[in-house]
Amino acid sequence: MNRKKAWGKAWVVAAALAVASTLGVQARTSADSSEPLVTRSPSDTIALAALPASGRDVMVQIRQGGPFRYEKDGTVFGNRERLLPRHKRGFYREYTVPTPGLSHRGARRIVCGGTQVRTPEACYYTEDHYTSFKRIVQ
Repeated sequence: MNRKKAWGKAWVVAAALAVASTLGVQARTSADSSEPLVTRSPSDTIALAALPASGRDVMVQIRQGGPFRYEKDGTVFGNRERLLPRHKRGFYREYTVPTPGLSHRGARRIVCGGTQVRTPEACYYTEDHYTSFKRIVQ
């Protein structure tokens, strides 16, 4: 590899680590693992009372087992972004939080995880379609 390519790769790695540390991301050092090199977990919280009214309504619907407005509500959330704590597939389910004035699902979601759908162990709110999450607390 020539010096220019080596310097370019080193710069990309350094920039990625700088961005990761700015975002509070924990980098892993094990190169032989199948785990992602960067994992994140929501550290921010949002009070249930601070959710938009439609989000509070969705939390009530989750605990009642529905009915839900959208067909995708209650389906498995794969956590492909790996922003939530790792669990087996099927642990998380997603629900749409309607945005007033939109004729489509929008970007707001609640993702809940647990073995009992109506009594989840943890729920998370995202208003930016899975780019960031806040854990919902009472």
